[in-house]
Amino acid sequence: MAILGKRNVLSVVRASAPGLYLDGGALGEILLPGRYIPPDLKPKDKLEVFVYRDSEDRLVATTETPHAVVGEFAYLKVKDVHQNIGAFLDWGLAKDLLLPFREQDIPVRAGQRVVVCVCRDVKTDRILATTRLNRHLNREPAAYRHGQPVNLLITGRTPLGYNAIVENAHRGLLYGDNLAAPLEVGQKLKGFVRTVRPGGKIDLSLDASGYKRVAVLTDQIVQALQQRAGQLAFDDDSSPELIRQTFGVSKKAFKQALGKLYKARRIRFQKPGIQLLENTHWVPGS
Repeated sequence: MAILGKRNVLSVVRASAPGLYLDGGALGEILLPGRYIPPDLKPKDKLEVFVYRDSEDRLVATTETPHAVVGEFAYLKVKDVHQNIGAFLDWGLAKDLLLPFREQDIPVRAGQRVVVCVCRDVKTDRILATTRLNRHLNREPAAYRHGQPVNLLITGRTPLGYNAIVENAHRGLLYGDNLAAPLEVGQKLKGFVRTVRPGGKIDLSLDASGYKRVAVLTDQIVQALQQRAGQLAFDDDSSPELIRQTFGVSKKAFKQALGKLYKARRIRFQKPGIQLLENTHWVPGS
């Protein structure tokens, strides 16, 4: 059965002048307008489509991919504000996504970008957006393990650092004193779970912890050296911002990896930069 607000794999029932009608199960036949029909479609092929409602509240399908589906969080641009309805957001489809006034914790304006949750209104069965994020976060205790890699969406700054949504489900915190450079609201990042506190609060980091972090990074540095004829214009005096931009880690982690490579006689410091040394005893990941 097709699910409103999600991507579905549906079978073609019949063709018509407007397009193809797909089997939506209990939702009935759902129109895929002709402009979205793939040119290489073969008989009995199934189509992956997103199902939503058009401006007349009819169920329709599209092969376009929205920036977020129901249950996901996204950073979307406000295209327009209607004084009687709310704001309309660009979510990657022909029809804009409505952010009603009642779902705005702070009024938004045209041209602004906001973090929203895409949800399904149980009263009207329509897809809409909300900036009242806490209502849609998972309240169940998080089952993340220490050091687990996770996907993050930055939602705002706090006196301690930055709030982030973890895996489209939970709220976490990145502490500012562990960051090499400021972050931006709406930024998507790969991060790691430092700890899950009693009560479900999640502490996050942009770096893997301990030995695992250093082992992966040393291999990354060696690979970068090999790709640049054994020379790299980075050392322990390089700026934190440039290190983060290039290697995706903090300066502290980078210096730890350089120290490990130096002790293993794998690199030489040239001041500035480093040089790769031949070492037949080096084992990747060690």
